[in-house]
Amino acid sequence: GNRQRKTMTIIHATKVLAAVVLYARIATAQNYRDSSRLQIQVPSSLFKSGGYAHRGARFGAPPYGATIMQPLYYADATLCDANVDKRKGYPTRSTVDGQMEPWPSPFILMMDRGGCSFVQKVRNAQHAGAAGVIIADNSCLCSDEECLNSTDSTISCEENEPMMSDDGSGGDIDIPAFLMFKHDADVIKREVIDNNQFIQVEMAWALPRAEDHVDYEIWTSPSDDISKNFLKNWKSVASKFSDHTNFTPHQYIFSGVKKCVDAQGTNLCGNLCTNNGRYCSLDPDGDTNVGISGADVVVESLRRICTWMHYGSSNTSGEKYWDYISGFMDRCDNPELFSQQSCVDGVFKNVGIDGKIINSCMMDSGGTGAGEKGHNKNILLDKEIVEMEETSVIVVPSIFVNTIFLRGSLTVVNVFNAICAGFLEGNAPELCEACSDCTEKTACLEDGFCASNNSESGGGVSKRFFGFTLLLLCSIFGAIAFVHWKKTREEMRDQVRIILADYMPLNDGDDDDQSPMDFARGGGSASLIG
Repeated sequence: GNRQRKTMTIIHATKVLAAVVLYARIATAQNYRDSSRLQIQVPSSLFKSGGYAHRGARFGAPPYGATIMQPLYYADATLCDANVDKRKGYPTRSTVDGQMEPWPSPFILMMDRGGCSFVQKVRNAQHAGAAGVIIADNSCLCSDEECLNSTDSTISCEENEPMMSDDGSGGDIDIPAFLMFKHDADVIKREVIDNNQFIQVEMAWALPRAEDHVDYEIWTSPSDDISKNFLKNWKSVASKFSDHTNFTPHQYIFSGVKKCVDAQGTNLCGNLCTNNGRYCSLDPDGDTNVGISGADVVVESLRRICTWMHYGSSNTSGEKYWDYISGFMDRCDNPELFSQQSCVDGVFKNVGIDGKIINSCMMDSGGTGAGEKGHNKNILLDKEIVEMEETSVIVVPSIFVNTIFLRGSLTVVNVFNAICAGFLEGNAPELCEACSDCTEKTACLEDGFCASNNSESGGGVSKRFFGFTLLLLCSIFGAIAFVHWKKTREEMRDQVRIILADYMPLNDGDDDDQSPMDFARGGGSASLIG
């Protein structure tokens, strides 16, 4: 009946929007901006001008502004097993007691794609001691005719290289990883297996256009949990960087024009989209019947765009914008209140934002209502989609520093390191100088200074603090010693007084001679020794 048709419509809408997301990611991945470089330095016959084509992992912690140049070892395995045999692989090493020596550290480890997630492979390599990872793809690109001609025709090709995304468990990984295309990976594997060739690999990352100010932009979504955690923790750091950076926040939404709007301008994706299917977002609950809808996410995204326009872009610190984001997450970020205007108004009032200005901005830009079929555009949401396509954003959250996409997990420390690396030498703000080498970096970013080590010592305790502590301890022990000496001296006097009173006769004669009792009374200075 009607209920079944409604259910089928919802399922269809979800599938359609999922196709929109996939289409957008495939389209933008073609020209994705990357700051990394993969090159073979040894042997020179494998050197490629411009480096090797590759994809970087969306997890781990690439050392931006640095280079890893180490020997490459091919594990000859998928590395899905946590018990990695480090005595196998190529090129071969010398043997000891009938066993080949393990890969000598430091090294870059190559393994085959397939069998398990990218995260699991890289984690196992990290535990085995690898400084970096290169995963050899096992499928040709459909556009790579040379690769297709040299590969078994029964193996299907891929239109695009896959994204090395985090499976949700990659927070413990701190080494970088690249995916190398099959055509190139096969050549390298043949060299190390057939010729036992030593190979030196360069993995490099750079932040171009270093200046006295750094530009960075963050693409997030009001419904993304990783975005929420980062924004809440980044708020205090952003204010400390405000005089030295140009920050631009962006909201991640999808255009539904090609997939969610039919020829008559009808919305095919239901409550996943606003404006008759023009602007869409995935349903954060996974259930279009209950909770927060994709349309709710689009409305909140527009609200945040307007909030930044009026209370952030003209203010270097954007304090009220950050206060609104934090306040919304604390008070309204739940299925019951997410789309309630009364909750939003309460946050506006609490942080000092005029809600009328924001509401007018949302309506004047085109609103989020249905309007006339196929003609209800919102200029601010259109602008956001255009910038998303030009910037080639394919994952959320994403951050760009000096126009370069920041790979790895989106943590406060990783973003801080990338921003500091973007400054010209000598122009970095005090926060970079104070916290870059701090052992407790998170606490340093919150406090604005490093309590765990000091620039004077570079260790855990400063020389000044150590000297003060030593002086204090000496004073305490000196005071204790003085009190003990004084008490012992008085006790000795009492004992001498008793001995003299019992065994020494008192002299009642000459007053010029000092009586032994004088000493016992403490009034004399004569020595008992003579």
